[in-house]
Amino acid sequence: MFGIRPMVGLRLAAPTRSFASTSARLNSSSLTWNEFFAMRSRRRRLGQICSVGTTFAGVGIAWTYFANIEIDMTEKLFGVDAIFVYGACIVFAGVLGYLAGPGVGNFMFRQSLGKRAADFAVKDTTFLQHIKRNRPDPAKQSYTNPITDYYGEKIDSLSGYRRWLRDAHIYKLKSEKYL
Repeated sequence: MFGIRPMVGLRLAAPTRSFASTSARLNSSSLTWNEFFAMRSRRRRLGQICSVGTTFAGVGIAWTYFANIEIDMTEKLFGVDAIFVYGACIVFAGVLGYLAGPGVGNFMFRQSLGKRAADFAVKDTTFLQHIKRNRPDPAKQSYTNPITDYYGEKIDSLSGYRRWLRDAHIYKLKSEKYL
């Protein structure tokens, strides 16, 4: 009943060595912080550019649609003249296009990274953890003490990150002293 059972599938691994060149090669594949911030600012710029393009695309598609339908001037939609409702729909399509722009830009950015996408994702996660750990409590903001860049969206360099840390520290000191 309590006999010895054979160990099936057990493999003995050969001893491996860790060479310095292997660790150097792994570290050389990761991004430096300066490269990361340059890529991050490029991602943000691409998102803004795509927002302009998708806004025009949304307005153009809606304009084309509403220009090709027959409008009855006596018809009312939601109690308002149809032309005003159609105009509001064109503006709404532009707003949706604007909101879709950063998503399109992020997709294009990830596709342009190629092999470095994984390194960028790891560095971005690490950076966002730093931001989350060091950002001040927004519940203590006031008109005289507005919160700094809460998500760190405008940080584009190491000096910008240090400036953000100083501003966050000053915000914390002011909120503890004056509130």
